[in-house]
Amino acid sequence: MMKRTSILISAIATIALGVSVRADLTLPDVSQQAVTKQRVGLTDVKITYHRPLVNGRKIWGGLVPLGEVWRAGANENTTIEFSDAVSVEGQPLVKGTYGLHMIPTADTWTVIFSKMATAWGSYTYSQAEDALRVTVKPRPNEMEEALDYEFEDLKADSATVTLKWEKIAVPFKIAVSDETTFANIAGQMRGRAQYEWDSCNQAANFCVTKKIHLEDALKWVNLSIQNEERFENLATKSDVLKAMNKPDDAKKAWEQAIAKTTPIQLYSYSRRLNSEKKDAEAMEMLKEVAKRYPETPFGYLANARIKSAAGDFAGAAEDAKKAQAIAVSEQQKANIKVLIDRLNAKQDINK
Repeated sequence: MMKRTSILISAIATIALGVSVRADLTLPDVSQQAVTKQRVGLTDVKITYHRPLVNGRKIWGGLVPLGEVWRAGANENTTIEFSDAVSVEGQPLVKGTYGLHMIPTADTWTVIFSKMATAWGSYTYSQAEDALRVTVKPRPNEMEEALDYEFEDLKADSATVTLKWEKIAVPFKIAVSDETTFANIAGQMRGRAQYEWDSCNQAANFCVTKKIHLEDALKWVNLSIQNEERFENLATKSDVLKAMNKPDDAKKAWEQAIAKTTPIQLYSYSRRLNSEKKDAEAMEMLKEVAKRYPETPFGYLANARIKSAAGDFAGAAEDAKKAQAIAVSEQQKANIKVLIDRLNAKQDINK
């Protein structure tokens, strides 16, 4: 009771002194705030915006005038943030947070990335603060009552950001270069990752797959081997040396890898080659598995894949059944059953 009384006395004294007291409430916005994020490569993209509603109004050429700069949302600036440098519609843009504005017209839209990201709307927009402008084509869209931003057409190194509102969609493509991703990986490799065999091996694999920074790839794969010598990193070293046009050294590394291999490792390596569209190399590796480990599940599965590639689905199914009969786990048996079903349907299990 005493505490409440002293608060009341303090308030009365403040009023008596003529000081204005104001208690602001946080109330729901008509256009609610939203945040959408997407990682592209190793680069994070974040869009923060407010979502106006159509609410029965004429939007394009009405609420949003054609040919004028628009805030691409409601309330304060719509912002887009990139954790690394990117390209937008093929044009470079350094990392940072930008005010996102647009100029709609009947046929094309201009998407603007402004260095000013803390203004209210587009009322004080200045073209002198532009970091980048790109021109894109809008497309018809199903009705969207609330303005929305979506990431579409996701790939390993790119994504399309699409504004959707009313019956219009406005896409612009963001891409991240291999060099940007390499720089991110190189930064990670200065931390704890350098002491883990698999992290070092992954870094080397990225470089050899992209055919970039092969000297760094060799350094990292040697570090991986130093941490723990395994089939995986010796095989990667062979790949790096091949890419560096050192066939004799690559052969020596491969012989060392084979000496440490297990059936599952060699089989998995052949599957990786297949996933990388190196079909001829994958088939050679499967032949090696079948030769080295003929009466193991992986030897039989290798034969099944070789026969499947040749169109001998019946023979492949028989080998797969032999693999299933000696598989060590129920999960493995179930996985092989899927292959057998596909072979019985005359489907190539390598695709």
